[in-house]
Amino acid sequence: MYWLIDLIVLTFVIFCAIAAISVKDLLGTAILFGAYSFMMCLLWAVMGAVDVAFTEASVGAGVSTVFFVAAVFRTSRRTKD
Repeated sequence: MYWLIDLIVLTFVIFCAIAAISVKDLLGTAILFGAYSFMMCLLWAVMGAVDVAFTEASVGAGVSTVFFVAAVFRTSRRTKD
């Protein structure tokens, strides 16, 4: 039963990774990176590494995503694509 949960979460991880490198919008990429970090947090928790999952949740999905989104809002575009 756990292999099915692993497979579903791993599929979402791969989907978020591919989507993050293919999206052209910086804000969308930052949000997808946060989703990727959250999915990795779930994967670590399912595998039993709770300390690594907690670190991934606090640093990867939390602080880094906030910094990326703040950096996107502080920059401006030169062209209107």
